Amino acid sequence: MFHRFEVNQSQFNYNAEGVGWMLKGAALTAEATKRAGAHRVRMVLGTDAGAGVHGYNADEFIYRVKEGGQSPMDAIVSGTSLVAESLGLQGQIGVIGAALEADLVAVDGNPLDDITAVRRVVFVMKGGKVYKNETATKSKP
Repeated sequence: MFHRFEVNQSQFNYNAEGVGWMLKGAALTAEATKRAGAHRVRMVLGTDAGAGVHGYNADEFIYRVKEGGQSPMDAIVSGTSLVAESLGLQGQIGVIGAALEADLVAVDGNPLDDITAVRRVVFVMKGGKVYKNETATKSKP
């Protein structure tokens, strides 16, 4: 999602008017998220990746918490097990367990205490194959 304090035109290849429309939409989304949360509506996290925003999914978690009023745990669940359930894939993805897909992301920090930790990815596993493991190269104190 687009944070009013982080958006710049070149980031999305939009002119000032286009960015303005995105920011107006973001404000409406924050309000809708707050209202839905107040009624305990289950909301999945996802994107249609419009406006060139591939790779900004972590920002959606942060936006949900900081602007939309969701708890960090509800935001994380909305992007993991709830998405799997909404796709009918709850027996394959979205949770950690034996014989599941083994898609894991680990971050530096506790996102329940600081949701921006989702931007600090240190480990990625997809289908049981490790693609990123910064923890293995860091020296221990």
